[in-house]
Amino acid sequence: MSDTPDTPGPPEPPPEPQSSAESGPKIGVDSWVASHGGRSGRSGPIGSISRAWESIPDVARFLAFVAIALSLPFWLLKSEGDLFNFGLFTLLFIGMGLGLNVDVGFAGLLDLGYVAAFGIGGYAYALLSSGYYGIHWPAEVVIPIAMLAAVIPAAVLGFSARRLLGDYLAIVTLFFAEAFLVFTNVSNPTIFGKGITGGANGIPQADPLTFFGYQLTSSKQLYFFLVGAVALVAAALYFANQSRTGRAWRASREDPLAAEVMSIPVNRLKILAFIFSWAVAGLFGAIYVAILTSAVSTNYSIGLLITIYAVIILGGLGSIAGVFVGAIIINCVFVFLEPQTDHPEAKRWIFYGVIILLVATLKPWYKAVVLCVGTIASGFIVHAIVSATAGSAWTSGKTVAGAGWLSHWVVIPKVSHGNVNNLLYIGLVVAVVLVAMLKGWWRIIALGPTIYLAAVVWENVLTENPGVTAFILFGAMLVGLMIKRPQGLLGTARVEIV
Repeated sequence: MSDTPDTPGPPEPPPEPQSSAESGPKIGVDSWVASHGGRSGRSGPIGSISRAWESIPDVARFLAFVAIALSLPFWLLKSEGDLFNFGLFTLLFIGMGLGLNVDVGFAGLLDLGYVAAFGIGGYAYALLSSGYYGIHWPAEVVIPIAMLAAVIPAAVLGFSARRLLGDYLAIVTLFFAEAFLVFTNVSNPTIFGKGITGGANGIPQADPLTFFGYQLTSSKQLYFFLVGAVALVAAALYFANQSRTGRAWRASREDPLAAEVMSIPVNRLKILAFIFSWAVAGLFGAIYVAILTSAVSTNYSIGLLITIYAVIILGGLGSIAGVFVGAIIINCVFVFLEPQTDHPEAKRWIFYGVIILLVATLKPWYKAVVLCVGTIASGFIVHAIVSATAGSAWTSGKTVAGAGWLSHWVVIPKVSHGNVNNLLYIGLVVAVVLVAMLKGWWRIIALGPTIYLAAVVWENVLTENPGVTAFILFGAMLVGLMIKRPQGLLGTARVEIV
């Protein structure tokens, strides 16, 4: 009897899918790198805000900004001066930041000559639309010429420095910026009987923006025009960043050698980035001169360049929305911190607000609670001890610009006592350095006295010198944010070796 062949049985059920934690590594996917953004910089209040922001569609964010910006003069700003300081200069910072973000954020080029492009656009407008040479061309003609005047040196500089990277490119572009300042302030060659740049006095009495016979003279008119200009530039750069050129910029930014191997024309992309960036700078440089009605070389110093870099670093390199946020924060803080500001309490609110934000970022949450309770309690204890041992003259002083309740917590002498203020300031610097060196609970324990010492120095030393205080406070805010979130508020976290 022959053997009967085996009958095939039913197929085995497919294995149950494993969870992501149990599954092995996937081919072509670096799981650690892919999850790095979720492990670093994505927790805490800033990370939560960033995740919520990224969940909003780009079009919705853009339209929300335009709607709020157009309605701003009607519900927030009470005077032409506020609109000029808060509105116009914020939009100018946004425009300059958008331009610088092209070559620094998109293409990864360390451009330190950007302020020269801003000045070239401004001087071009002043020469062609003022009484200096008797030329009064309208803005619809002068602004394109100003942009072209900024693009020509950008193309020349980009072509000559196309093979340079990093510090070498920074040196070349910085030399160009310094050469521009020397040319406008000192050289001033004579053309048609007049110095072409006006020397140290600059070119005064530039015409207001005039389009087809209609002049923009009031701050509100200039503000609405700037909203439109910023919106158009932001939309154009957004589409450029999403295009093949934008992807090629990002590839060359991350690894120029790998991009070149993959047949991406890195050198041509550098030149194109310079042209885009400096064209935007020329546009807003012309508008800047039309608003101030003069072009002076001191308006294009390295200080302005540092401010614009702070805008894009604070918001996040390569982020268009980050430029808007960074410009709003920096300009508003600058206005509030000015010595002659009409809001003397703003400095104090900013100072203590920054401290509260830094404390709130501590993890886990009970460390922040312990630090707050300990700092407040120790302040009252120190105040009582000083009052009982040294006398009421050491604690009966008054705070500057109100907030009298703080005098019951912070030690404020009624009169100055020798070099005590200088010693307190030096002690604060030493305390900050020591706190940075400590770890764990030792840092929390040392942070309480350091915060209280900072409050004492603020009320006794820094509020008496508002000009210096403004820059110290702003620098501390920026450094603190960069330590906590190196990629900026809305920038993308990257994997780095630290």
